[in-house]
Amino acid sequence: MKRKLAIGAGAALALATLGGAPAFAADHESTVSVLHAVPGLTVDVFINGEEAIPNFTPGTLTDPMMLAEGSYDIQVFADGGTPDTAEPAIEAMGLAVPGGADLTLVAHLTEAGEPALGAFANSTEPVAAGEARLTVRHLAAAPTVDVRADEGVVVEGLTNPEEATLVTAAGTVSADVVLTGTSDVAIGPADLPLTEGANTIVTAWGSAADGNLALAVQTVEAHSAPSGVPSGLGGATDQSALTALLAFAAALGLGIVAVRQQRIAKARG
Repeated sequence: MKRKLAIGAGAALALATLGGAPAFAADHESTVSVLHAVPGLTVDVFINGEEAIPNFTPGTLTDPMMLAEGSYDIQVFADGGTPDTAEPAIEAMGLAVPGGADLTLVAHLTEAGEPALGAFANSTEPVAAGEARLTVRHLAAAPTVDVRADEGVVVEGLTNPEEATLVTAAGTVSADVVLTGTSDVAIGPADLPLTEGANTIVTAWGSAADGNLALAVQTVEAHSAPSGVPSGLGGATDQSALTALLAFAAALGLGIVAVRQQRIAKARG
């Protein structure tokens, strides 16, 4: 069964504002990290007909890279598929990669459990001495939630695919996610280091119905390239793969590509 791939509201917003480049990024380059946050969905990414990233598994946060702008052909296949043997689940041809952006791309689930793609612009603005920036993103198939630090609510009423950002004291806090207005813990608690002068990005992902909710953590330094904090996640550093995913997201946000998505079964006939 084929379905159109949804694009999160965050993707359209971030891609619409790519002209406002962070101070550290050259006009002809973009800093990109990619988070795979769709449970049970493993894919192979091809660029210009060649396999760029095989076995891209759920829970993987790529290392950040500086990518040159340019034009690319991208095809995404169910795990094991190739251009010679299968129809691509997603394809986007002749795409222009923008320059001067700092992005995290996230393949995730909507609140209803449908696959979606979001692109988020990461703040690199400095904060005062002794302080840290915290960004929380709700990208899980789950209802509205509150985010707590040391059992105090710091973000209230967050819905998928929204994010919230605040400045707080640097240090380690015990973070968890609860259903809005309750003390029913959905994720956590987990110790979360908030680095002085950096933006710590916490993404809630997975599915409440399937019992696999999790947190992914990324740290972005002010006016410098971000560093991925694995928090138990694997890393992928292939530049062509990141370029492919960036170009794909950009094309979706600009509305210049036809996108097709098919549900991937665990057993293929």
